[in-house]
Amino acid sequence: MFKQSAQHVASYYALTYPAPIALHPTLQADHDTEVLIVGAGFSGLHTALRLALAGKRVTLLEASRVAWAASGRNGGQALPGWSCDLPPLEKALGLERSRRLWDSMCWAAQEMRELPQRHGFDIDYRLGSLWTAVLPRRVKLLEEARQEAASKFGYDCLRLVGRDELPEWIDSPRYQAALYDPNGAHLNPLKLALGLAKAIEAAGGRIFEQSQVLDYQAHGNGFIARTAHGQVRSDVLVLACNAYIDRLDPGLSRRLLPVGSYQVATAPLAADFAASLLPRNSCVIDNQFVPDYFRLTPDHRLLFGGGCTYLGGIPKDVAGATRPYLERVFPQLRGVAIEHAWGGHIDCSIRRTPDIGRQGQRYWLQGFSGHGVLPTLAGARAVSDAILGDATLLALYQGIDNGRFPGGDLLAAPLEAAAKAWYRMRDHV
Repeated sequence: MFKQSAQHVASYYALTYPAPIALHPTLQADHDTEVLIVGAGFSGLHTALRLALAGKRVTLLEASRVAWAASGRNGGQALPGWSCDLPPLEKALGLERSRRLWDSMCWAAQEMRELPQRHGFDIDYRLGSLWTAVLPRRVKLLEEARQEAASKFGYDCLRLVGRDELPEWIDSPRYQAALYDPNGAHLNPLKLALGLAKAIEAAGGRIFEQSQVLDYQAHGNGFIARTAHGQVRSDVLVLACNAYIDRLDPGLSRRLLPVGSYQVATAPLAADFAASLLPRNSCVIDNQFVPDYFRLTPDHRLLFGGGCTYLGGIPKDVAGATRPYLERVFPQLRGVAIEHAWGGHIDCSIRRTPDIGRQGQRYWLQGFSGHGVLPTLAGARAVSDAILGDATLLALYQGIDNGRFPGGDLLAAPLEAAAKAWYRMRDHV
């Protein structure tokens, strides 16, 4: 599928480390464990930590590096909610059950504040997020979302920011209004992932990198997973591979479309100038079908994303492809130096709903659809609780129908790309 490597992609996040990030060992022999987790992104790491802290013997196998894929190179926006928003969940589950799922998301937002402090690592955590409207006709979507969150889900902290007030939040002429969420936040995703990995090992869990699982099979009451240099026997198997599930589990793979996503980071800006762009240091995402999203970093860069490719590729010149979107939002940054540009793949489900479930003692977490910083934590809680004997939350996720993409392996991406081209066109009319 997509080529993985022994080093992290040269993102802004990875390049802030003064030296190459130390490798975890490669699996070199046979190994027994209670819970085997495949994939060291957020969903796998959070699940592993919760289980290790509960006393389970946990082993995590990663084909490349911890947080090598989307978890280590995303926009770093920790937004309460899911990519699909709330109406599809309410339609699938009904109001009462979807409200319980929302409560678990609120738990995840609070847990993200406390978890790094509890385990002694820093993630550059900053509170505050804005959901903005570019088109006048979409301002009403913000107000409808605010009212629905308050009346149906008891989430009454959202505030509508009108156009007259917006300059106090964003120095851009592009937006008509915004919805402020005081519980939204932004953070350094690679610092989060590496901090989780250390906490897992401190709790007794084991992590092996450069240990791609080639296949797995049921064996007795458990599973055997095979790598190039060894195999792991486990009672429980958790697949947390997301966009990179590929041939390891074709059934799960057909429920995902890998989508290319990319972003840039500018050169450091003068501190006062950077602060003038986003005076309250909130992260921002708009409500276009293909959104722009951006935030400031602690060293006064603007980190900006605004494109995706449904056929799976990444532009050869990510900086060139992204610059028009950046300068459209902030004309005052025209010609600004872009020092970092990178991309990767996210795992989109057909309805943008989370795909989290179980079959016997095989569990999976996927389908976060570009909105996974908090949803992966909420999903990991559901899976880890189920493994520990309480499947209440997991049953909610299993009530969501995540079908296969039409057209099979050859036609799914072109069909999806055509559909998304139509919706993207509507962003401009």
